[in-house]
Amino acid sequence: MFLRHPALHAFDFDAAIVDLDGTMVDTLGDFSAALGGMLADLRLPAIAAASIETMVGKGSEHLIRSVLAHVGVADIEAVYPQAWERYQHHYLAINGQHARVYDGVCEGLEALRAQGLRLACLTNKPLSFAQPLLAAKGLDGLFEQVFGGDSFERKKPDPLPLIKTCEALGTAPARTLMIGDSSNDAKAARAAGCPVVLVDYGYNHGEPVQGVDADAYLGSLVELTATTPALSA
Repeated sequence: MFLRHPALHAFDFDAAIVDLDGTMVDTLGDFSAALGGMLADLRLPAIAAASIETMVGKGSEHLIRSVLAHVGVADIEAVYPQAWERYQHHYLAINGQHARVYDGVCEGLEALRAQGLRLACLTNKPLSFAQPLLAAKGLDGLFEQVFGGDSFERKKPDPLPLIKTCEALGTAPARTLMIGDSSNDAKAARAAGCPVVLVDYGYNHGEPVQGVDADAYLGSLVELTATTPALSA
């Protein structure tokens, strides 16, 4: 095991599972644009990006229902089917156009691969959204496996997606590092038996990530393999 982060010296790894939104890519602009189009189509009030940020991370279904509640829709389930259709239409049209890869992500992932770790992307975002986004940002070639929120019966924070991803990689959970930005990632990892590190620049439902149970906190993915020990452990 060549990972140099001081908080991870007790572990040995064969693979890493990496979250997408808030961990690798800042997609708040995409969410804002797609939701803005959806709300306009439904003749509903607009929503500020700052409010959207606290709702991200539990999948598109949860995001849409949260937004509908925020703008005052009384019968959310009656409106939801049309809202989902319009959201999907707008998101697929702008996917990646208002998003940016966080600093250090490419370098950090390349360093993990250079150390022999197998990589998988696991996100609560629908797979039909996740795969084009990874391709648009030049990240798709880094991963052996990509799974979305609709790839399995349940989403993070349920441990099932991590367990299934480990099975797909052929690695034991205890030797598979989860890299994420929120309590969803950490709770899923703990329940699945995976070590977990969280980046401190993501969403985490608007709460400080340092309050979440994790093995380390990162300011950048390059800290995992940096020669100089990170100070955030």
